[in-house]
Amino acid sequence: MFIHETVLKTEAVNGLDIRPDGIYVDCTLGGAGHSQLIAKQLNSNGILIGLDQDSYALEHAKEKLQRVSCQVYLVRTNFRHIQQAVDQLEINKVDGILFDLGVSSPQLDLGERGFSYHQEAPLDMRMDIDQEFSAYHVVNEWTEEEIARILFEYGEEKFSRRIAREIIQQRTKEPITSTLQLVEIIKKAIPAPARRTGPHPARRTFQAIRIAVNDELNAFRQALEQSVSILKPEGRISVITFHSLEDRICKKFFQEQARGCICPPSFPVCTCHQMPIMRIITKKPIIPTEDEIERNQRARSAKLRVAEKI
Repeated sequence: MFIHETVLKTEAVNGLDIRPDGIYVDCTLGGAGHSQLIAKQLNSNGILIGLDQDSYALEHAKEKLQRVSCQVYLVRTNFRHIQQAVDQLEINKVDGILFDLGVSSPQLDLGERGFSYHQEAPLDMRMDIDQEFSAYHVVNEWTEEEIARILFEYGEEKFSRRIAREIIQQRTKEPITSTLQLVEIIKKAIPAPARRTGPHPARRTFQAIRIAVNDELNAFRQALEQSVSILKPEGRISVITFHSLEDRICKKFFQEQARGCICPPSFPVCTCHQMPIMRIITKKPIIPTEDEIERNQRARSAKLRVAEKI
């Protein structure tokens, strides 16, 4: 059964400022938590488009959205293809776009998907199960330098070099094929005092490999750029991030889109004629309440940012 507790659900949907006859894209359909709340606010002329590359998520979302009054289109695709998905539906512009960049609970909890460092499973971590490239290829085929780089950049893992070295040493003896096999290698590489404090010692490494397998950061950048072009004036983008790199990308992108004149201060008059495209709604990111974090520990690092097209 697909059970997923949606983080910042009400805040993210409220950020879209829903119009009953509007067109809205949920780029990360997942358990359809946000989509259900959007659909409740739409009338029969409203349109909800749900994107997800996970066929398992799409099947369950279809069941949950069966009885809504608005028009629903569910598309199996990576959100980096949002422009193409909207074009294929012969829709020109949309009123709102939502991103929830957290990995859904069912993906984490289903052992066979290989996202969890708590369960024995094949090294997989693919959001799209039809994709050939998986965590197995990263761990067993990438160079020590490549592995160390992604652990440091995507996982902010300070023991990235030690872990990468240990992975290389272990795979010369036999292929690394399972999640718990990788967890033991990570534990061996991290000094004992560091293992005893903070989060699970494998959390950062698993996060980094997952991001690499699914090319998540590049996909997000591409999706943001396309989102602005398909958004109607006064249309909004709501983005929930769970990782400092994702939040930095979102914050920087919104700031760039909201920037006006870029002429040097010494210029008496503007010659660049650059006009802002977006208006930032959330001057500071919205974060979950203590109650929400207590109910759902996965919410602890969530941040919501909202911007509106001018």
